Amino acid sequence: MLIFSVFKTLTDQQVTVELKNDLSITGTLKSVDQFLNIRLDNIKVLDEARHPHMMAVKNCFIRGSVVRYVQLPPSGVDTQLLEDATRREHVSQAKR
Repeated sequence: MLIFSVFKTLTDQQVTVELKNDLSITGTLKSVDQFLNIRLDNIKVLDEARHPHMMAVKNCFIRGSVVRYVQLPPSGVDTQLLEDATRREHVSQAKR
């Protein structure tokens, strides 16, 4: 749930999503759910020559299971808060 929470704070920010089929899409993050399904608006494909069929697409829904990486804007991530949350989660799991 920690990663889901991080993504929720990035709504309306620019992200790049790399899919398992090597397609990379940059767009504005509009929504994300608990399965890490992602909705992007105003998308651009990074390798237009390999994926010309994507040129007409402006918005997309990406199933979480096909995502390889998500590149987040450095300014949008509070690393100190993320580190603290990770420590708390690790401690609570150790107590189980």
